[in-house]
Amino acid sequence: MDLFHVLSDEDEKRSRLDRRLAQLALDDVDFVVNASISEMAARAGVSPPTITRFCRRLGCKGYPDFKVQLARLAYVGLRYVKPDVPAETPGEVAADIIANAQNALFQLQRQLDLSALETAARLLRGADFIQAFGASGNSAMIVNELHNRLFRLGCRINASNDHNMNAMLSAAAQPGTVVFGSSFTGRDMALVHCLELLRERGVPSIVITQSGSPVAAAADVVLAVDLPEGRNIFRPTATRYAYLAVIDMLANLVAYADRSTALRTLRGIKQELVSRRDGDDRQLLGD
Repeated sequence: MDLFHVLSDEDEKRSRLDRRLAQLALDDVDFVVNASISEMAARAGVSPPTITRFCRRLGCKGYPDFKVQLARLAYVGLRYVKPDVPAETPGEVAADIIANAQNALFQLQRQLDLSALETAARLLRGADFIQAFGASGNSAMIVNELHNRLFRLGCRINASNDHNMNAMLSAAAQPGTVVFGSSFTGRDMALVHCLELLRERGVPSIVITQSGSPVAAAADVVLAVDLPEGRNIFRPTATRYAYLAVIDMLANLVAYADRSTALRTLRGIKQELVSRRDGDDRQLLGD
């Protein structure tokens, strides 16, 4: 049973009293989880038996069971019970998104390990082949973007977003390969397994992830990104902008490390686009 959906009662099928008691529970989960039935009844202005009957109407065995179910809401996170929605109009949403993106980039600049960034770029530029491992949405997007940035600089790179394929590629990795992994939480244990396989084979690995995480511990070079998430669960994570900025930094450093190779590849791509699509060189390199 998902008690949150039961308490929310968006169809308003319950009585006014039940809706009031439900709102009391949602408004102060911590109080209810730690309160006795008498304390709950006193705050609600009803009798303890009324509380018991309310809990049973929700599908709970009684008040103790109700508290257990309510505690599970807190375990998932109270922001998923009472989300903070500070922006609603298009103007407010636009300002909120831009402000959070700017803040993510500002915090990244303050915490970025430039030595690790330089080491990662050197490994990528010197690799015979690059494997980029991601999964689960955001990280899949990040490794695909790394592929998009580096192939045009003359790097041989493949991006994979399948855990089983990543494990097989790790087991088959040859000398000269460098593996780049992305995990926003740092708790992707399938990626950890890949990194352990690579370490056994002596294949260097680079990860962009949270510091102090299992993924970070299993990698050779860690590009740490530690940004707090806000309470607005409806807003896409601004951490994406920080990760994309790191990818751009790596691409720029890789390009500068071998300008002749990068220039030759970029010019070949641009020549194809100008002759077939654009007619001149003013458009972006890609679409």
